[in-house]
Amino acid sequence: QVQLVESGGGLVQPGGSLRLSCAASGSFFRLTSMGWYRQGPGNKRELVATITDSLSTNYADSVQGRFTISTDNAKKTVYLQMNSLKPEDTAVYYCNARVIQWAGYRSLEVWGQGTLVTVSS
Repeated sequence: QVQLVESGGGLVQPGGSLRLSCAASGSFFRLTSMGWYRQGPGNKRELVATITDSLSTNYADSVQGRFTISTDNAKKTVYLQMNSLKPEDTAVYYCNARVIQWAGYRSLEVWGQGTLVTVSS
């Protein structure tokens, strides 16, 4: 069973910074990508940033230049450095991972439980 454990959310003032972490645990053949999504009040879940096992990254336009996604492959951990935070960044941030399972080498998508980021003065 693959699990994702997130940490790093909290309350921050506009213009401030936070770093989110997400560690994957369990047994799987390969971790092909990890990423972050968010869901703000009254909104649908949306992509924030993703990174593949070849370190290819993708960002939402709204966070480009302010957020940076990175990984520590040895630790199976993904990070999201969030700078110049705005009130509209307030949301529950969910970690996402796509893995290849040992059983039949089937792909599996896994979600974390979410961590709340509140940007407010």
